[in-house]
Amino acid sequence: MKKVPNMISTKDLSYLEDMFNWHFIICKKVHTYMTIIEDATLSDFMKDVYKKHKKICEKILKILD
Repeated sequence: MKKVPNMISTKDLSYLEDMFNWHFIICKKVHTYMTIIEDATLSDFMKDVYKKHKKICEKILKILD
């Protein structure tokens, strides 16, 4: 299924909520680590991880919009 239906079941909504929370928590943790890390290579890696999970959060929110 490529298109999200107009109506989402409560079970699907619950799953989307869980999925959003997983990625949001990762974003928060990675953001915290980015402020602590001094190694430039590792910092760049963390920035990439942050961007990827933030993008997923945005996609989930777009589904719910």
